[in-house]
Amino acid sequence: MSKPNGKRYRLESVRRSYSDAVGGERVEFEVGPEDAPAVFSFPHPIFTPDEMQEQLNEAKGDQAGARILLGDQYDEFIAAGGDVNSVMLLYVGVRNEAQDKVSKVRPTKG
Repeated sequence: MSKPNGKRYRLESVRRSYSDAVGGERVEFEVGPEDAPAVFSFPHPIFTPDEMQEQLNEAKGDQAGARILLGDQYDEFIAAGGDVNSVMLLYVGVRNEAQDKVSKVRPTKG
């Protein structure tokens, strides 16, 4: 129940506001030929779980980071011709882009 003066936020609404601003809680990308690409995804940088973020901070190199981000998808990603450096560049690019978008979000109260 919301407070009468409107100063209370609903966390679900706040999360939805940020998810809408950045295009969702997961980042999808394609690897392979244009006529039959394989689709992969990882958590959007602003929605990366704490444990995964800690692992990424401790990762040594792009291969380790890509393994953390892709988890069970990693082997299929490599088999599809995926490049670990490119997936890490995508992660950094999406994170940087999100910083600008997130600064403009005004969370809704309900």
